[in-house]
Amino acid sequence: MGKKGKKEKKGRGAEKTAAKMEKKVSKRSRKEEEDLEALIAHFQTLDAKRTQIVETPCPPPSPRLNASLSVHPEKDELILFGGEYFNGQKTFLYNELYVYNIRKDAWTKVDIPSPPPRRCAHQAVVVPQGGGQLWVFGGEFASPSGEQFYHYKDLWVLHLATKTWEQVKDYIYYNDVYAFNLDTFTWSKLSPSGTGPTPRSGCQMSVTPQGGIVIYGGYSKQRVKKDVDKGTRHSDMFLLKPEDGREDKWVWTRMNPSGVKPTPRSGFSVAMAPNHQTLFFGGVCDEEEEESLAGEFFNDLYFYDATRNRWFEGQLKGPKSEKKRRRGRREEPEGGSKLACGGAGTQAPVEVVKELVTEDGTVVTIKQVLSAPGSAGQPQSEDEDSLEEAGSPTPGPCPRSNAMLAVKHGVLYVYGGMFEAGDRQVTLSDLHCLDLHRMEAWKTLVEMDPETQEWLEETDSEEDSEEVEGAEGGDEDENEDSGEESGAED
Repeated sequence: MGKKGKKEKKGRGAEKTAAKMEKKVSKRSRKEEEDLEALIAHFQTLDAKRTQIVETPCPPPSPRLNASLSVHPEKDELILFGGEYFNGQKTFLYNELYVYNIRKDAWTKVDIPSPPPRRCAHQAVVVPQGGGQLWVFGGEFASPSGEQFYHYKDLWVLHLATKTWEQVKDYIYYNDVYAFNLDTFTWSKLSPSGTGPTPRSGCQMSVTPQGGIVIYGGYSKQRVKKDVDKGTRHSDMFLLKPEDGREDKWVWTRMNPSGVKPTPRSGFSVAMAPNHQTLFFGGVCDEEEEESLAGEFFNDLYFYDATRNRWFEGQLKGPKSEKKRRRGRREEPEGGSKLACGGAGTQAPVEVVKELVTEDGTVVTIKQVLSAPGSAGQPQSEDEDSLEEAGSPTPGPCPRSNAMLAVKHGVLYVYGGMFEAGDRQVTLSDLHCLDLHRMEAWKTLVEMDPETQEWLEETDSEEDSEEVEGAEGGDEDENEDSGEESGAED
């Protein structure tokens, strides 16, 4: 028994030692990767100093391997890019671009602003589009010691006609449809007939009483020019339904519902409301400029009735106590009225501005647009108490996007989401509910506590430079001496 116990204890000790060693190696690997990323960023800072295209006749390139050698699609030229060289003590990586003229037997070094980071063992291919393009994907970066490696997964294109590099940031949108069988636990791809929605992200899906599926909205973007993407907020609607009642055959139909439609937006939330209606809440409308992105957030409600193919704007009627105090006069409130889901109108919305100070001293301004209590055709009392009560905002969720919705027993619950205040993103944790049958007023169940909101600013550039210096070894003279060979001056 004693020997067996000692063996078991020894075995457990070995397991602990192995676990500690694995944790230590994992931590060291993460640190090494961070060092390499800092070194790559340092070299990119040097590359950023290039502002003009410079073509210089030169002798043949220095020795290297794992570079790419491509044929120009229109000229008698070879294009050499990247590569690596090891001198027995140190590894050098390149992102230099050389062109070899076959007829003249001459080399030219081409310095182009904003090139890909230094690399070797990448993939390169030339295509004739647009006067010729050299596409470069992936590759590897190594530390000067040759013991640490960083693997790229980026995509670049060199436009040969204009001699400009462009990084292609991939985004792929889909519009395919799959069905999951709850009995067999299997997926199957549907091939609907008709014209469906274009590829997109962030669209919302809901079911109809007839067993169809409604697809609404979404977001997509496309490249309009170099380094500039333009986003599109979709506000179209499609119906996917079984064709002729068959479950194995589906058809797309574009819908054009009537009524008061939501304004274009993305990041809105959806839930199924009573009477088979689909409820939409909140969202954001991003205004994109070439150098900036600003968003307007919403906290409004919309209902889609699939049976009548009609939109309704959700307007609150106000608490019953207020409605009783305002009976007697039939004057239309100043500012006009809007049709509510039930057909009644309301006063003009009230904008409420709240300023909250977080733990780190940041002042967060929240603008909330609320419908004033009461409906069109119902009077306001002339005494000051009633006027003050009518003008005070009712509780409810502030404007936000990406909130979580749920409906239980005819009550809508809204939890969390986010909005932006300057460069800061505020993530919410409040909870609100609304009786969808009465549509009177929001009830706040959990207040948002901004004191618990953590926001970390970006690190200072000085700290980054210190990390880079440590990764390089801090030998500034050596870097300058071997600058051309390492590509540091490119």
